[in-house]
Amino acid sequence: MRNTAFFVAGVVLLLVQSNFFRLLGSLLRLIGWVVRAKQDLVVPGLVPSLVLPLILFMGVHEYSLVRGAGVAFALGYLTDLVGIAPIGLYTSTYVAIYVLSRAAGVRLAAQTMLMQVGLALAFTLVHSVMILVLLAIFGRDAYVPRALYPMTLPHVLVTGLFAPLVFRLAARIHAATMTGATKELV
Repeated sequence: MRNTAFFVAGVVLLLVQSNFFRLLGSLLRLIGWVVRAKQDLVVPGLVPSLVLPLILFMGVHEYSLVRGAGVAFALGYLTDLVGIAPIGLYTSTYVAIYVLSRAAGVRLAAQTMLMQVGLALAFTLVHSVMILVLLAIFGRDAYVPRALYPMTLPHVLVTGLFAPLVFRLAARIHAATMTGATKELV
């Protein structure tokens, strides 16, 4: 039940994430029109990864390794399908990030908003570097990683900004899907 809820939330976050640039572009054009700016206020890479903090939450909160990796695999595969990434790129990196966050979950607790932002910043940077390295090694076009690396820092920062919202959503899903025996222990 819980994994299904996380999967459904991940799909919804993926759909919001895939259309976020349209909303952001409209908002920036409106701001530019209000301040009568002659230039576009667009920053490349200013699109958050909303699915990544959800995977981090699952990893840090010690869910079943097999089930969590399965949800990360399915969300990564859907990300590959919705985006224009090569099939398997996000699938493998989301599973790797889940396993890394699970290993870090023993030492880190994402209870405070500052820790959630820090985790999201660190793991988004690791994820972005993984994507760039994999594209450099296995990509068809050598210019793609060079074109994408300037977008890494804005992507990392905006993902860190949105991470507390995703963590709050994941915490609500976690609380709503607790079983009766687990609720009594907590």
